[in-house]
Amino acid sequence: MTVHAAPIVLDFEDGIDRKTLRRLRDRFLLVNQQRWQRACSALTYRQQMVLELLPLVFHRNHPALPGYLDGNCPDGFSGYTPGQEVLDAARRYARSFHYRDKGTRKPDLDSLFLMGSPGTLGHSVASDLDVWLCHRQDLPASGIRCLERKAEKLSEWAGGLGVELHVFVFSAADWRAGRQRVEVTGENCGSAQHFLLLDEFYRTSIHLAGQYPLWWLIPVDREADYDHCRRQLVECRFIQARDYIDFGAVPDIPPAELPGAGIWQLYKGIDAPWKAILKLLLIECYATDRERPLLSASFKQAVHNGVISADALDPYVLLYQRLEQWLLARDGADRLELVRRSLYLKSGLPLSRAGMVGDPWRVELLRSLVEGWGWSSEDLGRLDDRQRWCAEEVMGLRRRLVAELTHSYRLLARLAREQDAQASISANDINLLGRKLYAAFQRKAGKVELINPGLVPSLAEENLSFHHRSEQGAAGDGWLLYRDLEDPSDAFWQPVIRRAGNLAELLVWCYCNGLLSRSTRLNVRAGQSVASVSELKEILDVLAGFLPVPMPPAPRQALSRAVRPLRNLLLLNVAVDPQAHLTERGLHKLSARNDSLGFSGARDNLVVTIDQITLNSWHEVSLQHYAAGDTLIQCLKNVLAQVAINPAELPDIRVMAPSRGHGQAIARRVSELFADVLRQFFAGGTGPHPLRYIIEMDQRYFLLQFNGQEPGFVALDSRAALMDALFQPQDSFLPVVPDRYALQDAPLLKAVCEASEAGNIQVFWQLQGDQGQLWVVDEYGSLWHRQLKAQQRRHLLAPLLRFLDSVIERRQLRQADNLEPVAGIRCYELVRRDGRWLADLRPELVAGMPLSGLEVQAVGVQQGDSILRFDLYCNDQEFTVQEYGDRLIPAVAHYIRSLRQSPDPYPVYLTDLHLPHDLDPQLYQRDIQTSQYLFYRAQLEDALNQHLS
Repeated sequence: MTVHAAPIVLDFEDGIDRKTLRRLRDRFLLVNQQRWQRACSALTYRQQMVLELLPLVFHRNHPALPGYLDGNCPDGFSGYTPGQEVLDAARRYARSFHYRDKGTRKPDLDSLFLMGSPGTLGHSVASDLDVWLCHRQDLPASGIRCLERKAEKLSEWAGGLGVELHVFVFSAADWRAGRQRVEVTGENCGSAQHFLLLDEFYRTSIHLAGQYPLWWLIPVDREADYDHCRRQLVECRFIQARDYIDFGAVPDIPPAELPGAGIWQLYKGIDAPWKAILKLLLIECYATDRERPLLSASFKQAVHNGVISADALDPYVLLYQRLEQWLLARDGADRLELVRRSLYLKSGLPLSRAGMVGDPWRVELLRSLVEGWGWSSEDLGRLDDRQRWCAEEVMGLRRRLVAELTHSYRLLARLAREQDAQASISANDINLLGRKLYAAFQRKAGKVELINPGLVPSLAEENLSFHHRSEQGAAGDGWLLYRDLEDPSDAFWQPVIRRAGNLAELLVWCYCNGLLSRSTRLNVRAGQSVASVSELKEILDVLAGFLPVPMPPAPRQALSRAVRPLRNLLLLNVAVDPQAHLTERGLHKLSARNDSLGFSGARDNLVVTIDQITLNSWHEVSLQHYAAGDTLIQCLKNVLAQVAINPAELPDIRVMAPSRGHGQAIARRVSELFADVLRQFFAGGTGPHPLRYIIEMDQRYFLLQFNGQEPGFVALDSRAALMDALFQPQDSFLPVVPDRYALQDAPLLKAVCEASEAGNIQVFWQLQGDQGQLWVVDEYGSLWHRQLKAQQRRHLLAPLLRFLDSVIERRQLRQADNLEPVAGIRCYELVRRDGRWLADLRPELVAGMPLSGLEVQAVGVQQGDSILRFDLYCNDQEFTVQEYGDRLIPAVAHYIRSLRQSPDPYPVYLTDLHLPHDLDPQLYQRDIQTSQYLFYRAQLEDALNQHLS
């Protein structure tokens, strides 16, 4: 029942009675005492000690009391004398404590307040305690830092007693000037709100020690003239200034403050949705209904009018009544129902349960509200049995919750646009809060949606059944999730919890949302797949070591940076037999090849599907399924793209494959591949480094390289296609790095690639019998290869070295004024040593080869049709395109044949070649690569030798 006293009316025009002011102060203190008692009643005996000792530990800096740092820490509240109950609590804590009055020394502290939910319908043992510790304005900075350290130490002590304590240290003058030093943390609203927080403080605070709020004494109708009334009270000595603390008036909430404050509540709503919903709707109410007074004004007016019942003045009751009036006036019945649910669930009192634990006053107050809402016993029972809610019900509630939060976000975004630069939230804070909201609620492709943001205690199921679509006669892939299916035929009549395109997606969703526990019984109806219960358990064991569940919130430091991957889990061949085509025919391994990417004689790639699970720095979990095309290469490309953003912090990569069908070997091979590729491209924590990486897989080659920060690959169907790709011109030196299993059938090529280096033209040769092979890695890493008959090393190397000398000589003459050195020639013989082919440097061959013989030169000419033609010179004889046209090559061959004394055919070699710098009509090439010279040389030599044979 509401308890009334006589109204108190203050008339600042005709004069104020000091006794009336004291009576008004005492009325607020009476309400304060009720709230204090209620706050204590909600705590355990040990937790009550925190509230009892808080005023004393700041009033007396005593070494026997908790939080003590040193003898110089500021202490003492103005006008405070601890009562006997407080002193008894202190002696129970420390028998050595004895209280002594320090006399007339100027106190360092003004006031101590408890604010928020303590002493209200929304308070419980699990609620935290927010305390305002206000020091005198002229306290030195060293004293303030000492108080802050003491507050931290007290929070640690309270934590040991099961109380989450947050002490905010500042002065009233700093508060009025907006100079409080705060940033967005777990319990701070940062720059987001000032007047909204003051509004909440005035209607929820419990005075613990020191000066009383001056705001109590200013009538609601004089709030706009607050400063004048304050001066009149103090200057006319109706009150003693030392007895009151002034945080200022709250005549209205500035529109510029609402967007930041609302975004802050959205931030809180991720982890505590019920309280956040109530506060978000209050912010919307304040923004759209500016005719009604603020809740703090309603609270103060009620006390001035004589309402002194803690029930009637309960902050949550006042909040609900305001939202109810506002929503009913706006036809918001559905939203009002969500408000009622939020208030009921925030209170944490299951009214339908007999013998429930809770303060009697809270139970009766909540019951009186519920009776007015018209809820049935079934409605209450359903809300109270949330631990039995299934995933579908939670998803429905979450949709309503996210819809409300989304509505609030859109409203706040509109308000922020309207306020523009006036919005009172810093850019840093709004970015931080926005990122957490994005991480929690934003939908995007592949992201695993967390359906239970604190809505119910648990979603764990006793039985879960995973059914492949083919079990029900449906075509294609896809999986269905059921509960409690003893008979598989019941699936036709039972509701589906969730559908997914693949088994891993369904399993990860269940795991991240807590449907799976160690006691959950699993059933698999595999259909056309090869999934099994043992496979699911293998995957769950790996997930348990990969992802913490429930997922802790991302730390502030992570949210303040761009998102990056922390770790990846690659699940290979889930519910798939990679050798199904062989198993059906009863075939097994056909050769000694054990590379999982080129297995057996058929060179089978045993990686059929990949499910990439990624945990990023904002603690989002995503899954990407690769099942079509070159799955492994696509996955590798995407991982490289992730890493390229921040190569200094490589993500952890784990690989798992079901144990059947060479699973461990497949996982080990893929793990080695990813480690090798990342090491090559990002060695030293930098990159991506310029190189071309060769992967051989499934009888094909893949050439992987970066274009700036973007990774890409080229698929090549044959060795010839690979050689053609490696030969292409480059803009800078680009080494070729073969994978550890690549080019096993081409060991000479692999040795050439491994020996390539920047800064030189490298010539590699190998001669077996009358068959010789030549490789040239030019100054930019382009690789040229030639196979030809040769009886001696001299016959194999001399023509090539003579030609390269001519190219280098021309390059040196053209770049005479360039200080950069011109690439020289290094010669290597490919030899087999200790079971492998190696490149053995032979420096003596470069200078020791004779350069005699027929001089055959070619000069390239462009004739306007984009076709490159050549004029040829044999010794002093000239053969031009203008003169000979299409008969040029036969004419030169005839001339060469006429010079020979032996009728036996033998090859001719170009000794020099000049190429125009506009080989590409759209590009001027100042420096033509050596490989391009070799390409045209080979074309001309082949044409000439064809006519000479």
